[in-house]
Amino acid sequence: MTGGGRGLGRAMVLGLLKHGVAVMAVDRDKEPLAELPTAAGDQEAALATLAEDLISPGAEERVRTATMSAFGRIDILVNNAGMGQSVVWPDHWVNPLRFWNIELDQWKRFFELNTHVTFRMSKIVVRQMMEQRWGRIINVTTSLGSMLRAGFGPYGASKASAESLTAVMAAELEQTGVTVNVLTPGGLTNTAANPGAPFDRSKMLQPEIMVPPLAWLISDDASAVTGRRFIAARWDRSLPAYEAATKAGAPAGWPVGDSRPIEPDRILEQRRAL
Repeated sequence: MTGGGRGLGRAMVLGLLKHGVAVMAVDRDKEPLAELPTAAGDQEAALATLAEDLISPGAEERVRTATMSAFGRIDILVNNAGMGQSVVWPDHWVNPLRFWNIELDQWKRFFELNTHVTFRMSKIVVRQMMEQRWGRIINVTTSLGSMLRAGFGPYGASKASAESLTAVMAAELEQTGVTVNVLTPGGLTNTAANPGAPFDRSKMLQPEIMVPPLAWLISDDASAVTGRRFIAARWDRSLPAYEAATKAGAPAGWPVGDSRPIEPDRILEQRRAL
């Protein structure tokens, strides 16, 4: 579990432990990782932690080596580590970003963590999963609204890239026993990634909503499910898991083209504006 020390990652680590899964929680910072054993309670023995900056060269190999040393195998990879815009622009909620004001180095930082780390971590574990004929790769992206909304260029574009990568990986791993899916909260979530969000935190989505769909995705019942995106906020716990998944799921990426007709009047208006 990358980004396993806080927010969504912490909730998913604790949820997996309760479902009997041994977990390597990886995070850049030591402090939140140090708190996990106490939170794990009776499941502490199945928890290992690693402080690692995943952007650094060779980080993926260090994570793989530490996980193999702790547990002897890798069956599941949750690519949860990510970077929100508040890290660079704490006031972006009240002073919206515009792409022409963003420096290239700032832009690259988002792709390094939100996209490149997903690629690097998936690449380092997938051969072993294919040899086992069993594996789960789950990529945490974001809502389509965040990908397309004005003012969210660096975050939205980097997460959209990870979403596209999910669809590509799923297609390339067909018939291998390894599935690749997207899991996303489905809206603004009460995590440290949104410190300056001008909203009532009690009304935000809570990180624990990720656990039920995650638990199903790693189960044998989901062995034929790949190349899908699941929205945790739409997961209905009152339904059997497969029905809940049907309600909350859709194809990853954008497999259906835009079939809306061209509107001549709108084109003329745009030309006049130019």
